[in-house]
Amino acid sequence: MIFPFSKLVQKTLFGVVILSFSLLYSAFVWPSFDMEAMQEFSSLAGITRLFSLPDMVLIGWVHYLCFDMMVGLYIVNDAEKNGINRFVIIPSLLFTFMMGPFGLLLYVIIKSIATRKIGLKYT
Repeated sequence: MIFPFSKLVQKTLFGVVILSFSLLYSAFVWPSFDMEAMQEFSSLAGITRLFSLPDMVLIGWVHYLCFDMMVGLYIVNDAEKNGINRFVIIPSLLFTFMMGPFGLLLYVIIKSIATRKIGLKYT
């Protein structure tokens, strides 16, 4: 949040932090991978059962951290391309880290107001 448009910070975040979380995730998920457990993802009750296990909670948490950081990087890059002040996007970055989809929605609202363009481009 302090230097969101810094390319060094972005490269470090992606190249070190996010990829480290990806390695950690892979190290946890593959040993516990079970095709029968995959069927649990087809219902809310199944997901609830999976996330009642501490190992699965850890795997899920690392998964969310990794993807929330990726969304945060997207927000920063998109804001920079659209000339949105870095201080204006701080709330959306905080909410993206804590409540991913809401933070992204907040950014879309901020961007729509700042640029008078509705929606996101993901290219």
